[in-house]
Amino acid sequence: MTAETSRRFWVPVAVTGVIFIILGALAWLLFARVENSIAPDPVSIANASLTNMQEQNRLTVFSASYNATVTTTLTRLGLSARKTLIMPGTVRYELDLAKLGADDVRWDARDNTLYVEIPAIEIARPEVHIEQIQTYDDGGILMALTDAQEVLDQANRKKGVDELAKQALNPMQVRMAREAARRAVRHNFAVPLQAAGVEAKVDAFFPYERSRYKERWDYSRPIRDVLAEQQKKREEAQ
Repeated sequence: MTAETSRRFWVPVAVTGVIFIILGALAWLLFARVENSIAPDPVSIANASLTNMQEQNRLTVFSASYNATVTTTLTRLGLSARKTLIMPGTVRYELDLAKLGADDVRWDARDNTLYVEIPAIEIARPEVHIEQIQTYDDGGILMALTDAQEVLDQANRKKGVDELAKQALNPMQVRMAREAARRAVRHNFAVPLQAAGVEAKVDAFFPYERSRYKERWDYSRPIRDVLAEQQKKREEAQ
């Protein structure tokens, strides 16, 4: 599958979820500004975006189609039968946004940057296009006399699904899914900040990239801690 085809698959599935998340964050932002009439706070806005993302639960960031071709041979009574199955299917690459916690979102006031550690990409079970399955067999006598055809079909279906799942682990496709996820998360946090007129950067990364962000991650602060400190100051001022 070409990169152009892959991009065509991820756009509709990712954009829909992103739009709902952003609309929820923008609605919260509008209410907060009208209600409190205060200057927009980047940490509060980021927290609202996080809440909306968690409520979205799972976000499909990428989708790709594959074709599995598998063959099974069965021998009985001195006879053999063979059946080949061509199974098309679609695999979704998802983010479990419920795993994105407040400790995974950090604010660095030194450079006005929001750092987000994204949960690892999860690959959903392949969705088989049953109506497009093709089969070819050889061994009519054994199939006519026994349950060979049913046995071969069952074995091929399992092997076909396993092969689709294996193809979905293709490094190029996984890399494209990660980039799609990175863009989606950045947009989810960046758009509400921009709408509020807050000049801030959003840098999203995966757990396996943590070593590259260690210094900045250590100096940044979890938004949960920043919000707790703000709340304490408000209570002391009363």
